[in-house]
Amino acid sequence: MTTPLNFAAIDLGAESGRVMLAGLADERLHLREVHRFVNRPVRVRQTLHWDVLSLWAEIKHGLSLCAGQTSNPLTSIGVDAWGVDFGLLDAHGQLLGNPVHYRDARTTGMLERAFSRVPREQIFEQTGIQFMPINTVYQLLALAEGNSPQLAQAAQLLTIPDLLNYWLTGYAVNEFSNATTTQCYNPRQHTWAYSLLNALNLPTHILGDVVMPGTPLGPLHASVQEETGLGAVPVIAPATHDTGSAVAAAPMMDKNAIYLSSGTWSLMGVEVAQPIINAQILAYNFTNEGGVAGTFRLLKNIMGLWLVQECRRAWAAQGRAYSYAELTQLAEQAPGLISLIDVTDARFLPPGDMPARIQAFCRETGQPAPESAGAIVRCALESLALEYRWVAERLDELTGRLHTTIHVIGGGAQNHLLNQLTAEATGRTVLAGPVEATALGNVIVQALALRHISSLADGRVFVRNSFPLQTFTPQAPHLWETAYHRYQTLRRL
Repeated sequence: MTTPLNFAAIDLGAESGRVMLAGLADERLHLREVHRFVNRPVRVRQTLHWDVLSLWAEIKHGLSLCAGQTSNPLTSIGVDAWGVDFGLLDAHGQLLGNPVHYRDARTTGMLERAFSRVPREQIFEQTGIQFMPINTVYQLLALAEGNSPQLAQAAQLLTIPDLLNYWLTGYAVNEFSNATTTQCYNPRQHTWAYSLLNALNLPTHILGDVVMPGTPLGPLHASVQEETGLGAVPVIAPATHDTGSAVAAAPMMDKNAIYLSSGTWSLMGVEVAQPIINAQILAYNFTNEGGVAGTFRLLKNIMGLWLVQECRRAWAAQGRAYSYAELTQLAEQAPGLISLIDVTDARFLPPGDMPARIQAFCRETGQPAPESAGAIVRCALESLALEYRWVAERLDELTGRLHTTIHVIGGGAQNHLLNQLTAEATGRTVLAGPVEATALGNVIVQALALRHISSLADGRVFVRNSFPLQTFTPQAPHLWETAYHRYQTLRRL
């Protein structure tokens, strides 16, 4: 057996962060969690912030634990996180205030403000990105419209993983996969969308050099070496957008496969060689995000398990503390296909009383309002599964291929009920796993950068050899036809 190579993957999600230690030996990957910590937003008056300094402290603690848990030195370190959010640095490299959460209300009305200056079609033509109020460009527009002193002082914008990489190494760059999520990047010209940003009167000098996934950023900064007990370990930019990393590890073996990165958000799509920017993509509000090894991810952002997460939080505030396993069990016991919601409805985006919102939607659309926790969760999961069908059918149409398999990766791969509902609703085979796809993809790109893996395809073979997949097949998809027609009607409301 060859001596294993050890990689640290720092993986930040909307609810929690982890520092993972991965070993690579004999064409197999081994992964274990070294440190897990809560990622809890903080509201100050009317603004919802990320507690980025707390995240930074937890990351350093996790890295210090890595230093003591392996006899061999770390080969490299990589960071991935969510997209669109950012920190602003001044001319001295100091952070100007706490980064604001994408669910903050400051972007309300900013899509319309942007369209009043640049037509929707032109914005899409320049960026190829799905229209969502959370996108960086609308956050920047909100700052500009509010005459933000932070924006006036800013010398550089760094997305969240770029900011953490800067603190790890002292090198401030923008990584490609996350840059594309901002809707400030032109994927055809391979540069920032300067003409769009100028038309919106947004500053462009704050946007720096864009580097591709697999770029070595430099060794750990001396101060981080001292705090963690690690040496001058190289820091590699993986696909710093967490979905980009997750898809890199999706063990897809053919082109007739759809990936579904399932977590707080569901991101469902296919890999393509070039961005697809046309009227159909715009009409369906799909997106082209940067991927690994020269690929793009043609996908749709879907509300995801946020619906269940917010329900769980609301019930906990009322004194009913359910685990996710308990909620899934209750949903399994509830009657199926009674009421449905349009998971694309904007009311479900911000934090709040999600059970009440789901009930209100059902009443407004003439459906019975689910009352029990199990009925509410089942309504959310069945509606998600039907949205997955709608997206899968659009992907077939847009690519001219029938995709027979859906690969579910990420934390949602553990939700056996949702996986089976997805198979039933779509009439397609669902392969679930690996759960830790994001951290694995992070590691694969690190190993590719250092030439310990020869290709992305080989990395995916290693994942398939190392982590078993669970198969879900449709048992009675015909029962879902009426429900799908109902869902399509609701979706048009």
